[in-house]
Amino acid sequence: MDKYAILAANSLFKGLTKPEIESILQCLKARHVIYEKEEDVYRIGDEIKAIGIVLSGSVHITKNDILGNVHIIQNIEAGELFAEAYACQQSSYSLVNVTTVQKSEILFIEVNKIMTVCSAGCCFHQSLVKNLLYIIAEKNISLVKKIEHITPKSIRERVLSYLSSEAQRQGKYTFEIPFNRQQLADYLMVERSALSNELSKMQKAGLIKYNKNNFILKIISSTD
Repeated sequence: MDKYAILAANSLFKGLTKPEIESILQCLKARHVIYEKEEDVYRIGDEIKAIGIVLSGSVHITKNDILGNVHIIQNIEAGELFAEAYACQQSSYSLVNVTTVQKSEILFIEVNKIMTVCSAGCCFHQSLVKNLLYIIAEKNISLVKKIEHITPKSIRERVLSYLSSEAQRQGKYTFEIPFNRQQLADYLMVERSALSNELSKMQKAGLIKYNKNNFILKIISSTD
């Protein structure tokens, strides 16, 4: 997909045309960086001044516990952005790691260039600030949903909470999730072997059907 089509679909550029986006990127001096698979974009302790927008590939936002276990906080796919909350603070240092899942192209835009009206008097700054506030609010809601997924004590309840949310988000009961088995275990904060065992039990019970990261949520679809 054309990068401008990807950006036009991003909430940060909502309501803006392709020519306007082209002008914006020049004014803001946006920069493109290509990362290889499993390469760090940001690490804990890095100072963050720029928002990242994934143009191709995807990244995981993760944090390690004191035992070295990796917990996936969020998956960011092509067309989505990250680090906006950190970038909006002055002298903000990352509390998480951002790592590419596969080879990825990322566009970086410094927030202070969005917030500051340029000498050319570009009219888009106010629109970008408004859209950015909306995105931050939306991300906060997403994190609340993550808490809902990991709050239940049983693995089955965590899995059903997550899969139900994905089915609702994608608007269908047959869907693909952005995690492999280890990544899903990290996201739900459970052991991989225990997760695989529970998924098998759920499939035998007729609650779900799956093949790798493709799922059918039968517990809901069967009631329609």
